Amino acid sequence: MAKRILVLSGNPKAVSFSGQLAEAYKDAAQRGHEVRIHRVADMAFDPDLDAGYARDKHLEPDLAAFQDSVRWADHLLITTPVWWGALPAKLKGVFDRTFLPGFAFKYQKGKLIPDKLLTGKTARIVMTMDTPPWYYSLFQGAPALKQLKIATLEFCGFARVRSNMLGPVISSDAARRAQWLEKVGRLGDEGK
Repeated sequence: MAKRILVLSGNPKAVSFSGQLAEAYKDAAQRGHEVRIHRVADMAFDPDLDAGYARDKHLEPDLAAFQDSVRWADHLLITTPVWWGALPAKLKGVFDRTFLPGFAFKYQKGKLIPDKLLTGKTARIVMTMDTPPWYYSLFQGAPALKQLKIATLEFCGFARVRSNMLGPVISSDAARRAQWLEKVGRLGDEGK
């Protein structure tokens, strides 16, 4: 069944391996699905939610377009590097600025947990790292994955958030990177 898929290339660098993964997924997904792609490297916005939710901050055109794509999508693919165990600041800024009350969740008086407004959507997170993924998970606790999967996407209603951690990228050769690109392409072809 064809899906509406949003690809978010989360590396703030214009040229990156995680960006190549996003393109491989997009190219494969376009064969059987509707696809939109947003590249954090190309987005112009202030990533800082400097007043929290105390006052509204006008969404720049790139953020408004991203919100529109989130509404439209059935499935979200996010590719991102892991820097210092966490998400790149500009990628986190995309979520800080767009997954707002009234869009992604809604507080209700007397309820401890807000209503989830982005239900009915699925997601996959593809993370690249220079640390071996087993080490990142076992010894560091995979904080970026937990933040994005549990505290952001699932908190707002995404279901079946799957993930792949690829690495170490820094010591990988061309053959290994080609395998990763092929694997992510297959996921795009399947819309997963």
